[in-house]
Amino acid sequence: MGIFKKKTDNPVFYVVGSGPGDPDLLTIRGFKVLESAKVILYDNLVNKELLDIAPDDCERIYVGKKPYGFCTSQETIHQLIKHYAFTRGNVVRLKGGDPFIFGRGFEEILFAREHGIESHYVPGISSMQASGLNDIPLTHRGISESIWIVTGTKKDGSLSSDLQLAVKSKATVVIYMGMKKLTEISAAYIISGRGSVPASIIQNASLPHQKQVICEVQDLSQAATNSGLTNPAIIIIGDVVKAAEFVAAQEVHKYA
Repeated sequence: MGIFKKKTDNPVFYVVGSGPGDPDLLTIRGFKVLESAKVILYDNLVNKELLDIAPDDCERIYVGKKPYGFCTSQETIHQLIKHYAFTRGNVVRLKGGDPFIFGRGFEEILFAREHGIESHYVPGISSMQASGLNDIPLTHRGISESIWIVTGTKKDGSLSSDLQLAVKSKATVVIYMGMKKLTEISAAYIISGRGSVPASIIQNASLPHQKQVICEVQDLSQAATNSGLTNPAIIIIGDVVKAAEFVAAQEVHKYA
């Protein structure tokens, strides 16, 4: 990888968010970028149908990171970005959801720019936004006026300390990469006297094989086990989980 046989004069790199899973949720900008791609470095959560948008001569390379399984190192991904940008000229890094939300997309753009590669970011619909497809708005007047977005697992494997602050808030709490921390998440709420707050886990949001469970936050682990829920999944905690019921109750009261 260190010696290039042929060097292009105009290396370009795009970090593109592919959305939560449904290929129809790709942005128009993302579609146009894929149409001219020479190389696509794609993640595990990317819908493979999106790869068909690229030209026939585009090289498609899997660099996924499966949770607790096979993992392409970030250093390897960086070297592939550098190699193909200078040999093929138009590299697309296709990532699930939005690359700038726990996706290391900005890290990859910084790497490319450090090596003189023109770089661009194309936002994607985050998996948390797919909650709306299940009648769970992230905010709603009279229910929640803000959102906490927290990683369930930090680099060292521990639960983010920010969750302790989020628990004390009435805001909607969205947790990424938290399926291995369900017991700890529940404990944080129970200790704060808020174990009965509504919660939902949505696996494979927006896809035909999506699974969802709604429960109290104190029952997250058991509910996930009973429903066979695993990664990839998003955890949503707050009264917005039952927003539809809340609004319906208000309407009944209004006309009673």
